[in-house]
Amino acid sequence: MPDAPIAFFLTWPTYGTWLPGDRRGWVLHQHGWKMPDPAKHIEASARMNEDACLLSVAERDLVERQVAETCRVRRWELHASSCQSNHLHVVLSAPSVDPKRVRADLKAWCTRRLNEGSPRDRKRWWADRGSQRYVWDEDGLERVITYVLVAQDRKDRDLE
Repeated sequence: MPDAPIAFFLTWPTYGTWLPGDRRGWVLHQHGWKMPDPAKHIEASARMNEDACLLSVAERDLVERQVAETCRVRRWELHASSCQSNHLHVVLSAPSVDPKRVRADLKAWCTRRLNEGSPRDRKRWWADRGSQRYVWDEDGLERVITYVLVAQDRKDRDLE
């Protein structure tokens, strides 16, 4: 196994679309996967400052273009990205960079572009956190790229 990962598989949801207590299960920061908890979900929903954010086709395209641009400028190798209505997946190589920093930079730049390019006036586009997984070898890289580009259901992009 190499000393460092060859890529990162980053995922984060849009604001309000995967709350604590969610019926699909959820992740408690630094404590792992948790089972659904309807009371916790109601509590989290009540604390929201805006409605849940579902991205339009135009907004998703804007996000994917910005991910590619940020990777180009930062000289990170973008392997795959897929912006869905309620989350974003990015697979990239950024040697010697903390994946949390990569995710924060991508979220910040995508937020800027959405604020400029969307007709909606939102304060929050993304959930606070997200997932960062390490990819250690070429087989793993191929699997996550395939997941992002093929396994994600992309048929809804043509419906709007």
